[in-house]
Amino acid sequence: MKDKKFGLLFVVLSLSICSFSQQSNLDKNDSVSTQIMVRIAEIEIHSSYVDEYIAILKEEAQASVRLEPGVICIYPIFQKKHPTQIRLLEIYANKEAYELHLQTPHFKHYKETTMKMVKDLKLIDMTAIDAESMPNIFSKLK
Repeated sequence: MKDKKFGLLFVVLSLSICSFSQQSNLDKNDSVSTQIMVRIAEIEIHSSYVDEYIAILKEEAQASVRLEPGVICIYPIFQKKHPTQIRLLEIYANKEAYELHLQTPHFKHYKETTMKMVKDLKLIDMTAIDAESMPNIFSKLK
């Protein structure tokens, strides 16, 4: 049951792209896919650093969402059977918000302190398949 809740939460967060775009002051002539930036980060951590890495990542993700208006979501998760396999769902208002995020003190602290902990990193840019119908999912969460 817990896995289903996390899966649903992952879908909800990734689909929040549409909800945000409808409430924002983005140019109405631009499509959602040209404004919103969605990325999945696939990170492998050295096993001796898992707990330390997770604590630093949690702090960074919370600060990013709380302090940066252009950061819609940084949702960190790890594979249940392989805790060294971390995934981040990242959603930014636009590319500029992402670029500003990279310059923040909390991101720089995260990057500098975890560099030695990361075994592998892949950044995968994503695009919503059906952005128009996705806001409907939120009505089911009430």
